[in-house]
Amino acid sequence: MVETDAPVDNNGKGERFSPTDLVSSALGSCMLTIMGITARNHGWNIDGTKVSILKIMGTEPRRITGINVEMTMPEGHGLGEKERTILERAALTCPVAKSLHPDIVQDVKFNW
Repeated sequence: MVETDAPVDNNGKGERFSPTDLVSSALGSCMLTIMGITARNHGWNIDGTKVSILKIMGTEPRRITGINVEMTMPEGHGLGEKERTILERAALTCPVAKSLHPDIVQDVKFNW
């Protein structure tokens, strides 16, 4: 069970994640999951990779206008440019990324 709440600025208590928080988190977790699958299939280790999410809300209508995703790879990953490109493409084509409306700006940064 997942409990949600509206933010304080939208008539909620702000005590739980909002539905738009979950959408934004889904993008980052989907990207990382697809990267993990890709890495495993190639025999690469990306254990310890971290993802940070920043959701940007707009008004009139109230909606997500952007999601900033920052992937930070662990030190000593040993991946070259070719491997990095494969992993980045995998992340950028994850199902959630392809499901979001094209008006939602997906700003993705990879820290190698």
